[in-house]
Amino acid sequence: MSTADEGLVLVINSGSSSIKYQLLNPESSVVAASGMVERIGEDDGGIEHHADGASTVRRGPIADHTAGLRLIFDMFSSTGRDLRRDGVHAVGHRVVHGGEVFYRPTLIDDAVVRAISELSSLAPLHNPANVAGIESARALLPGVPQVAVFDTAFFHDLPAAARTYAIDAEIAAAHGVRKYGFHGTSHEYVSGQAAVLLGRPPAELNQIVFHLGNGASASALRGGRPIDTSMGLTPLEGLVMGTRSGDLDPGIVPHLVRTAHMDVDQVDVLLNRDSGLKGLSGVNDFRELQRLIDSGDQAARLAYEVYIHRLRRYLGAYLVQLGTVDAIIFTAGVGENSPRVRADALADLSRFGIEVDPAANAANSRVARRISTPDAPVAVLVVPTNEELAIARAARRVAETC
Repeated sequence: MSTADEGLVLVINSGSSSIKYQLLNPESSVVAASGMVERIGEDDGGIEHHADGASTVRRGPIADHTAGLRLIFDMFSSTGRDLRRDGVHAVGHRVVHGGEVFYRPTLIDDAVVRAISELSSLAPLHNPANVAGIESARALLPGVPQVAVFDTAFFHDLPAAARTYAIDAEIAAAHGVRKYGFHGTSHEYVSGQAAVLLGRPPAELNQIVFHLGNGASASALRGGRPIDTSMGLTPLEGLVMGTRSGDLDPGIVPHLVRTAHMDVDQVDVLLNRDSGLKGLSGVNDFRELQRLIDSGDQAARLAYEVYIHRLRRYLGAYLVQLGTVDAIIFTAGVGENSPRVRADALADLSRFGIEVDPAANAANSRVARRISTPDAPVAVLVVPTNEELAIARAARRVAETC
């Protein structure tokens, strides 16, 4: 292993039917390799691995997450890097829900694995898959520090008024019902990058962050710390998303149970997998939605208008909560790549000091940049997120204390 390879961290994002991974240097930000295992448990599974400027694809059934991790390690070996022989400095695992228990990057041991598993009632689609990835990686790399980085951690200390739901307090306490927030690793990373771009310390800034991907969330930050966020007990609350409804009248749930004779699992699937842009237009890919709008599809246009309406509603709420805003940040797939969304979300807000420069907004760029007019009091920024780098840096910090 060369000197340039020292200190590499393997980042694993283990989903219900996929595993995304990166091997990178947290200090230089250089990615040595990356890839994705998909369709775990299905006959048409496979892996796509990127290293040294080349891509390698293998197709075939992948039984479970253990088989998926072994395939990743075999792919590294076949392309010239044996992780078990050459070693890595640490492994960083993205874990969706930390509940009240975990609010900072945590060195993984048996007790931590059990605790993450016990939190599965709060994230039944995510935490079991996260645990499967952790257990497989620990078996394949015994003795290597493994660190859990939690999506909810950044929002753990939300003000009580922001994190508390107005339901019976004893029931809420007994069942862990509170606003947890998600995408925290991304919100923390891009807000820090925005401060660097503006040349000011985060403690001096009030920021609004829009993480807009297939999943979408917003946050309001005062002095670098969140005072509110859109996602709640689960990632379902808040903005309109690719397949999730976001905010809705809670009375819709018992109404559907009574009138449509749906059970709780059917309602859960409806709101999480068959709603949002998909439910309104039939598609959840934003590029396809834009093509449908341009072709005159009215259902797609309505879906887009609902999407923008919800964005502007959260923007208005956070403007009031913060009082003054220094920066509005767009990130993630849609936030980074859709000038139309950014322009429409911030249209006609010059009285609030918010003005988007059309040319800067339309420019095709992958770097952090300002898209507001030069004299606008509020800086509007596009900041590419890099959750893998943030996880790698957190994992290295924890590993160095071992």
